[in-house]
This record gives sequence, C-alpha cells and structure tokens, in this order.
Amino acid sequence: MLRFVTGCTSALFISASAAAAPDSLAVAFGAREGIISASISPDGSKISLIAAGSGRTSKLFILDAKEGTEPKAVLTTTGAPESMGSCDWVSNDRLACQVYGTTHYEGEIYNFSNVVGVDASGGHVKLLSQKRSSNSLWADFRGGGIVDLLPEENGAILMARSYVPEAKIGSLVEKKLEGLGIDRVDTRTGQISRVEMPKTMATSYISDGLGNIRIMGVQENVAEYSAKGTTKYFFRLKGSRDWLDLGTYDWSKKTGFLPVAVDPAKDVAYGFEKIDGRFAIVSASLGSTEKKEVIFAHPKVDVDDLIRIGRRKRTVGVSYVLEHREALYFDKGIASAVSALGKALGGRAVNVADTSLDENRMLVWAGSDLDPGNYYLFDRAAKKLSPVMPNRPLLANVTLSPMKAVTVKVADGTDMLAYLTLPAGKDPKGLPAIVMPHGGPESRDEWGFDWLAQYFAARGFAVIQPQFRGSAGFGDQWLMNNGFRSWRTSVGDVTDAGRWLIQNGIADPNKLTIAGWSYGGYAALQAGVLAPDLFKAIVAIAPVTDISDMLRRSRWSTTYALQRDFLGTGSQADAASPAQNAKSIRAPVLMFHGTEDVNVDISQSRIMQSKLEGAGKKSRLVVYQGLEHSLVDSDVRADLLQQAGDFLLAAGQ
Repeated sequence: MLRFVTGCTSALFISASAAAAPDSLAVAFGAREGIISASISPDGSKISLIAAGSGRTSKLFILDAKEGTEPKAVLTTTGAPESMGSCDWVSNDRLACQVYGTTHYEGEIYNFSNVVGVDASGGHVKLLSQKRSSNSLWADFRGGGIVDLLPEENGAILMARSYVPEAKIGSLVEKKLEGLGIDRVDTRTGQISRVEMPKTMATSYISDGLGNIRIMGVQENVAEYSAKGTTKYFFRLKGSRDWLDLGTYDWSKKTGFLPVAVDPAKDVAYGFEKIDGRFAIVSASLGSTEKKEVIFAHPKVDVDDLIRIGRRKRTVGVSYVLEHREALYFDKGIASAVSALGKALGGRAVNVADTSLDENRMLVWAGSDLDPGNYYLFDRAAKKLSPVMPNRPLLANVTLSPMKAVTVKVADGTDMLAYLTLPAGKDPKGLPAIVMPHGGPESRDEWGFDWLAQYFAARGFAVIQPQFRGSAGFGDQWLMNNGFRSWRTSVGDVTDAGRWLIQNGIADPNKLTIAGWSYGGYAALQAGVLAPDLFKAIVAIAPVTDISDMLRRSRWSTTYALQRDFLGTGSQADAASPAQNAKSIRAPVLMFHGTEDVNVDISQSRIMQSKLEGAGKKSRLVVYQGLEHSLVDSDVRADLLQQAGDFLLAAGQ
C-alpha cells in the first residue's frame, strides 16, 4: 500500500550505547541534499523539486518558473517505507514519480519500486505500476519504470511493467501474463494498452523517444533458476515488429555491446563497449546493414556517461573522469550554453538537469568542491540565469575545505590517484588524519563536494580518498579481478595512502585512522588485519565482513554462482574476510548498520562484532532501526557523524 502524507516524521534509531546529541556541525553536514531531483514542465512554465525533509521524509515541491515565486509542497513520503526518487512531467499539469523502499517477504528483505501519477496541485494520486495481488504465484517487487515520456501526448507514457501469473483455489479465473512488458499508460485514468507483451526473462526496453520500442534486453540463464550473467539484446528495423540479434553483453567480464539509447534520426543505438580495455561510446546501426562506429574513446580512462537531455532524452555528449569530470558535447548549441554558464558561475561544474520541450528553458545544476551545488533556471533566448534552490542550505555559512588531486606512489612503485582534503586555515602538518576508501569496490571517487570528507575536515582531520586498484573508471588493468579477489593489492593500496600521509608529514602517526562505507568499510576493517599497527581507530559503515556467510545467505538466489565466482570461496574467502581474522585487529572499532540493508545484510556487522568481542577487542556496533544501506535519514546521519568524529578524534589520546 502506498502511503502519502502532508506532514513529516523523523526516523527513529537505536544505538548500542548512549551518545552525545549531534552538534550544529553534525546536523548541518548530516542533512540530506536539499534537492534530490529537479525537472521542468514541457512548456517551461513550472518546476518540480523533490527535496529532503526532516529525518527520512521527502517532499515534492512545485513552483512557477519565474523569479520571486515560492515553492509549494504538494506531496510527502515518510521514508517508512516509501521514498521519492524522481518525478517527470508527463504534461504541463501532471507528473509521474518513482517511489522506492524496502519490504519483508518470507523472512527476507527486498527492494520495491512503484511509479505513481500526481497532479501539479498534489491531487489525484494514482498507482501506475502493476498492482500486486495476494493471488500471485510468486513475488515480484519491480514497479517498472518510464521508458518514453511521449511528449506529443497529454499525460500518457510508455512504461515497463512487471506481470506475475495469478491463480485462486476454487476459481476458474487465471491470469497467465508473466515477465516484463511495455504498456501505454494514461497517467490520469490509469487505462492501459499493451505495446509489448510481457516476456519472461526480459530485463529492459529502449525507446527511440518517438514512442517506438527499438531494443529489448533478455537475461540468459545457465539453468532455469541460475543466471548466466549475460544479457542478449535484440533490435527492430524501423516499422518492423520482428526482433533481430544485436549482440550479447557479459556483466561479469564486461564484454560486448551494452546499448543505452537510440538516436532515431541516425537510426543507431549508442552504448558502451571496451576498446583496448577501457569503456568507449560506440554506435551500432539499427538498419539493414550491421555497422559499428567508435564515437569517443579516451586513452587513459573509461568513458562512463552518455549525456542525454530533454523530453526525448536526446544524446548530446559524453563524459569521463581524469582528476576532474570532463564533458565532450557533440551538440554545439548545448556545448556553448554549458561553457558560458560555467564561466558565469565562476568555473563551477555545470550539468543540465532537464529542459523544456523546445529546449529553450534549461534547469542546470552547478557546484564544486567548495560549493555543495545550486539549481538554476536558464532561459537561452533571453540569456537569463535565475537561482532556484541551493542543494544544502544548512551549509551556507560553513567554511568548506578545498579538495585536490594528489599522486600516491604505492609499495610496488605504481602511481595511484587520490583526493586530499585538508582542514581550512590549519597548517597541514602533524594532523589527525583519515584514510577513506570508497564503496563498490567497482566504483570511484571524483573531485567535488563530499559531505563525509568535508565534515571530517571541518573537525580538523586531513582526509585522503585513494583510488586503489580495484576501482572502476581506469580500465581493466586497474580493475584487476575485483577488490575482494585481489584484496591484498586493493587494501594494500589503501594502507599505502595512510603511509603517504605520514611520510609527507601531513598525518600524526599516532592519530592516523581509517573509515569507510560498504566496501570502504570492508577495506577499513581488512586494513586493520593487513597493517594492524598503522591505524589507531577504525570506523566501518555497513561493511562486508564474512564472505562465506554472505554466500551461504544467497545460496538460493538466481545469481548465487555469479556471486561465488566474484567473491571467492574456501580458504581464499576466509583470508579475505575481516571477521575470520578479527584477532589480528588491534585498533578499536566502531561500526554502524541499518536493519533494512538489502545490499549488505546487518548480520555481517553482527558477526564482526561477535568475533571482535570473542577476541577481546574494543568494539561497538550502532544499529539503526528500519534503515537501508545508505542510511537515508538526516537525523541518523547527524548522529553517525557525531559519534564517528568523536571516536576518531579520541584515537591516540
């Protein structure tokens, strides 16, 4: 059941021990982003903003796209369990919003999603996703998603919707549709017409932005309930209903062509494919002759984003990250506008969030390492730029610290990129310091505002974020097997970042600590195993700690074999698991975990806590009731920051 309210509620949490109330600094940095997503109506007259409220709440605001207008809150989700992720205008007076959360089913926790329609006034809320029934033969919590906004139609969309067969004892009525299909949905009446019949193993569909489904992805299985780790893609010729082979993408090996968009004018699909071990943007012909063309490849890093704008998601460029994120625009008009805006906004990074149907009015975001970001309305014809709303208003009067890229030479002589944030106004010598590895492991940090790094810098810490081997974005050679299989190299790079801080006189060796989230939490704990005397305190948020236990819990999953191959088994898994080596850790440990974490079950932290206690180590686990992996709750994040900052500052004293 969807529950929307007009008021706000705060999340509750339980802590393993009493903690001091968060101070104003922790509250300011712990507050979630003021704007989660933003969009502009087709005629450019109205703006919608999803903003974080108190605790877990999220609010949908509507305002006129002109200066001096106040936003009006029209919808609120409590975060217990529903939260809003994004809203798209489907007409000038109606929106379709993505809602997500977690739910329990047969003793397990699952993510769920839904799409709902709502008027710009806040009324007429309607579920657009396929309703779940008590007669369903199994559970499917996928609420689907918008595939095409159909900008020429008034309030209708193309949606991917999931179907589960239904049957009822004593009734002859059965529903046999199964899988993911495409429906045209009237967001006002809820009336649907079928565009693509549901297919059992279908995983995705791509439209050309003109209402035509041109690409379909289908999961391949080794056996009926065992995923192979590959998706086979099919395409259609213009005007045809027949599916033709486009190719296969292997998610484990990351090989093959991965389509993400269709250009109807050029009749091609744009997607990612590896060139010399690095992802590039490639076009594949959707015509009668098979032809591929490399659109853009970078000689040093992966190209990781295809820039698309407007109601039809028109492809206008690509982006990648060296030390800073850089964009290459194919569209000269957009390139000129973004360049001019960057100069007008003092060199801040600029992203186009949304545009009106004619692309004259643009919602843009601009920010930097010293600026958490602001949204602006840009009228291209009038050449007028107007502020809409800041991303983190509580930080308006807080001094932030610059982030700079540095090169760390690790033990085997390899040069590693890292980001260093030093406390503003302090001599960068002999400081308390934190090594902060990122999550993933197949992820990476990049230059810009980071609420964790900035908070710790404001508390007086030097913070270094190493892009260790196992990080994504630098090609196959840097990615290696992965950060679990190749943990000695990955975690070794992390520990070398700490040694670099000491060698350069930045860190007081008696006050060097480590903190991380998810894989970063794993790396923090495993660094305590690998280099037990280096770090004086460890903070791990939602960490992986016992690989064998993770695999035991997923043994009935369709992806079990893939997870097993990714993580490793037996003695290799034991060596890679902090919980199995807790006796080697000497530093005190503080962990945080939410009870609704689908990514990393809270049992991982509980196992680690038990192992540390059994080995006579100093450790504490803080449990947040009802929260998921990212702890999307401003009050909880403030509590986490206060406790973590106090704990790490006490190291070495």
